[in-house]
Amino acid sequence: MRKWEDPARRQTLVAGAALDTPLYKEVKRLLTETISAGEWKPGSAIPAEWKLAERFNVAIGTVRKAVDELVGENILIRQQGRGTFVAAHNRARLMFHFFHIVRNDGSKLTPEVVMLSFGKGLADAEEAAHLGIKAGAKVFRIRNVLRLADVPIIYDSIVIPQALFPKLSAAKFKGRPNTVYHLYQSAYGITVVRSAERLRARLADAESASVLEVAVRSPLLEIRRVAMTFHDVPVEFRRSLVNTENYEYFSDLAKS
Repeated sequence: MRKWEDPARRQTLVAGAALDTPLYKEVKRLLTETISAGEWKPGSAIPAEWKLAERFNVAIGTVRKAVDELVGENILIRQQGRGTFVAAHNRARLMFHFFHIVRNDGSKLTPEVVMLSFGKGLADAEEAAHLGIKAGAKVFRIRNVLRLADVPIIYDSIVIPQALFPKLSAAKFKGRPNTVYHLYQSAYGITVVRSAERLRARLADAESASVLEVAVRSPLLEIRRVAMTFHDVPVEFRRSLVNTENYEYFSDLAKS
């Protein structure tokens, strides 16, 4: 009998889970919980697969399949000849996985982000529904303009729960040395692992027209994004208005 087939060992591994769940899924769950708990920090290497196999009392092939899925979900990153690392947010990761605005010729530019406002408020019904909090819960509201080639192209409105980001200030947000998601990860231990987006067309109102330097009622693309951490827990609701005269939305699902 192989180690993971021992009923007592399997019972320990899959405590609280359905017995018909594939074993590698349980290993994946345990790996995810270990990362979420902070045992392996962003940017650090996880133990070798043979060590993980010993830790979870399973075959190396089972560990490898679990790790493969986490790599496919961009939670782990394999580096040839070096090992497997916990994904850390940086500008390259932001551009590859979360920023989908490209020029009409397909080229992608790194945005210059300018904070327009930072304030506190109470979640309305829509914000609460997206963030999984109660209507009226305390939130931060941040508005940014993203400039591409020195032209304002994206107007972002970000809403995050105050409970998840205690003592966040305008100075801390504006003075971050890296991306917004890097700030969430490094300062608050909140790692954005995926996002869900909805797209629709709309017309610029007076406010968005002023920020994007377009005429009122110009066509814009509206992107509503919910960013989630482990176990699909929402941590951010963002509405982006995009001037698509020279830009478009592009997402390559095969790579992201």
